Amino acid sequence: MGTAWVAIHLFARDGAAVARGRVLYDTNCAACHGRNLEGQPDWQSAGSDGRLPAPPHDATGHTWHHSDADLTAYIALGGAEALAQMGVTFDSAMPGFGDVLSSQEIADILAYIKSHWPARERQVQAERSASDGR
Repeated sequence: MGTAWVAIHLFARDGAAVARGRVLYDTNCAACHGRNLEGQPDWQSAGSDGRLPAPPHDATGHTWHHSDADLTAYIALGGAEALAQMGVTFDSAMPGFGDVLSSQEIADILAYIKSHWPARERQVQAERSASDGR
């Protein structure tokens, strides 16, 4: 009974994070990244302002290529600042949400996004996060 209880408890906790994350995503992210995580059209080509449109957060995008630490920084600081801290100069349209969202809320949004990835993408991203060292 102990192992089954732990599995059910962990699943329920993850399910709660995903549910909270969906509400937060819909409120803070969906306007740019799409209600179904589909991103903006032609997201890999810069617009007339030189900025890339918002990418999808489903498996067709590149979100799963990044570690949790990188994704958290990108959300909290905004794209330009997060990349600047990595030594990259890039004019990103992604605003920072660190003054709006707590670290737990950002984690919940990421749990929601990850819940839409196939197993392979989740595994690759989890391994990248584990080896990030931050």
